[in-house]
Amino acid sequence: MGVLDELGRCVGFDWDDGNEGKNREKHGVSDAECEEVFFNDPLVAGTDAHHSGSEKRYFALGQTDAGRGLFVAFAVRSGRIRVISARGMTRKELGRYSP
Repeated sequence: MGVLDELGRCVGFDWDDGNEGKNREKHGVSDAECEEVFFNDPLVAGTDAHHSGSEKRYFALGQTDAGRGLFVAFAVRSGRIRVISARGMTRKELGRYSP
């Protein structure tokens, strides 16, 4: 099963005290912007084997409603997307992502 198939079965997002607002503080990315990436095309997603330990980690390259390119690291827990980290795309990532 591919990452996009798994995302298609998700029913929402998992925000709590552990991750809510964290990316705004660290990288200037709001929780809403993180969510927008998963609803806009194109979305490039893959497995992050390097950071997968006790749970499978993934990454997504996408854009917000305002067209801001973001890299989002996430996991899927109980059918919900749990954002681990989000930041603006690097130049290399922008090269991989072409809307």
